[in-house]
Amino acid sequence: MTRPLADLMRPKTIDDIVGQTDLLGENGIIHRMVESGNLSNLLLWGPPGCGKTTIARALANSIDMDFVPMSAVFSGTADIKKAMDGARMNREIGRNTLLFIDEIHRFNKTQQDTLLPYLEDGTVVFIGATTENPSFNLNNALLSRCHICVLKPLSTEDLLTLINRAEKFLDTKLPLTNEAKIHLAQMADGDARFLLNTVEYISGVKFKKDLTPETLDKTIQKRAPMSDKSGDEHYNLISAVHKSLRASDTDAALYWVARMITSGQDPRYILRRLTRFAMEDIGLADPNAMQIALSAWQIYERMGSPEGDIALTELVIYLATAPKSISAYKAQMASYRVARDTGSLMPPKNILNAPTKMMKNLGYSDGYIYDPETESGCSGQNCFPDDMKRVSFYKPVERGFEREIKKRFDYWNSFRKN
Repeated sequence: MTRPLADLMRPKTIDDIVGQTDLLGENGIIHRMVESGNLSNLLLWGPPGCGKTTIARALANSIDMDFVPMSAVFSGTADIKKAMDGARMNREIGRNTLLFIDEIHRFNKTQQDTLLPYLEDGTVVFIGATTENPSFNLNNALLSRCHICVLKPLSTEDLLTLINRAEKFLDTKLPLTNEAKIHLAQMADGDARFLLNTVEYISGVKFKKDLTPETLDKTIQKRAPMSDKSGDEHYNLISAVHKSLRASDTDAALYWVARMITSGQDPRYILRRLTRFAMEDIGLADPNAMQIALSAWQIYERMGSPEGDIALTELVIYLATAPKSISAYKAQMASYRVARDTGSLMPPKNILNAPTKMMKNLGYSDGYIYDPETESGCSGQNCFPDDMKRVSFYKPVERGFEREIKKRFDYWNSFRKN
């Protein structure tokens, strides 16, 4: 074989493609386009190895179009114009062109804009492939001219189908037990390219006996879980951590944190986000949460991994099981909003210091009551600006320690109502 097995086995039509039934099945948008013979511009968004390039090539074959592949990593504006010149020549002789650009999110705004007039006048049918969220990385003008198709990682069943197809294609039985085949499909983690590359390696090596799941682990390296440190998957995982903690789903929170750690995420980033969670989502319902978060962070900084990992785990459990309240966060946002709206109102003179005679003559500190000396410890004096009505920002909830705070809060406020 002079080409990789994954390329040799690439399906020629969409009916031969494994997986993505939401798009390629009988009611799928791509299937309907092929049936009608009218292909629209598409953006294929999905993880590596889910079939984006395969779908584009199969569409060109199914509708009998010239396929022009391009990679945004290696190509630029000049390459786009050259491809369009070829497409115009094709159109003059009655041939249609499908322009496929892989990693389209790597094109800058100018390069993306270069495509627009050609999509507008139908010089080409355009298919872009991306592993990044199109709404973050592509121009609105380009997005508005394309159907966005979301591709999913292939299931274990899909990948087992590919293993069986590979055996038929190679005309050989792979040295794998049935359990090892299932294990290999699971190891591929939805990535057909990784799976077929591994099959190609296994088929070219002579083993004394069929590989079991245990010996397969020793023979090949498991595919790293999908996660980058700045892209969609990074934010998807930390979002899952936050939502699980808010739902007090301790086991789910532990799982998502473990996913982040095992995929190479920086534990310090996770600890920073958990500290923010302790302040924002737990707040005064459990004032200890913030201190425990800071302690866990400090322990990890001093001990590192793996010794410091248990501090992170204990923090996740504590935060998940703690009572939740966003009363302090809502009070912060409300007070900031009112402060911006009311401008530069002066504090009432009774709570201003009067270190000079002139200030005393102006009424500074006049009528001030020293609250700790009152019988109840609260005078009820107004501390808002004279020209501003009182506003209630903080509304403690009946959960955790805030239940006690609410009792105090209501007590102090009772003096101001009298």
